[in-house]
Amino acid sequence: MKILLSNDDGYFAPGLSILAEHIAKLADITVVAPERNRSGASNSLTLDRPLSVKKAANGFFYVNGTPTDCVHIALTGLMDTMPDMVISGINDGANMGDDTIYSGTVAAAMEGYLLGIPSIAISMSQHNATHFETAARVAVELVQHYQKNGFQSTTLLNVNVPDIPYNELQGRVITRLGKRHKAEPVVQLKTPRNETVYWVGAAGSPNDGGAGTDFYAVENKQVSISPIQVDLTNHSQLGEIKQWLNLENNNT
Repeated sequence: MKILLSNDDGYFAPGLSILAEHIAKLADITVVAPERNRSGASNSLTLDRPLSVKKAANGFFYVNGTPTDCVHIALTGLMDTMPDMVISGINDGANMGDDTIYSGTVAAAMEGYLLGIPSIAISMSQHNATHFETAARVAVELVQHYQKNGFQSTTLLNVNVPDIPYNELQGRVITRLGKRHKAEPVVQLKTPRNETVYWVGAAGSPNDGGAGTDFYAVENKQVSISPIQVDLTNHSQLGEIKQWLNLENNNT
């Protein structure tokens, strides 16, 4: 089995190293990750300049681009054969609810999914995590289960793991994405040149975080596994908007 690993924290991130160490026991791995932290890069591709790929002393490849660049380059030119799976992570911080829209971790996995490869994004439940080993073991279990059972169709899983010792986990659950309150206000600062600069505010607390959501699962020490998709169409509003535009009798 061949697996491509990537992330958005950079090729030097501890979560990626621990993930690679564990997955290498199950499969032939290739690691292609950004040269620096690209958290929040979402699905952006670099189209205004060429990209370079370099190889670190540990064998990891790193790219001066986004997480999506890394996976796209790996799958369309760098790797000799397509991998059986793409895994992105282990992210130092959660990617739940609305986070998934901005997440470079999820975007890296999504690029594999878009190219027809089963993919997994895996994240810790908080920043400055201390139990990456727990998430690595969860990743190993998911790969082992895939080796035995596969998927019925190309699948993209968003996995969030509580930052606790493995033996304290309270199981794995299939969840939907919750929703957050709006983000905190931006933080304004003055530079030594008296210029005003802004830091993007922290993410809001969960607004929709009840039973069945990723927020609820992690809060209750469970591994959250959310199958997600790329289709952004609001299917429930197709008829409503057609009626709004008086297109009820227009089938085009």
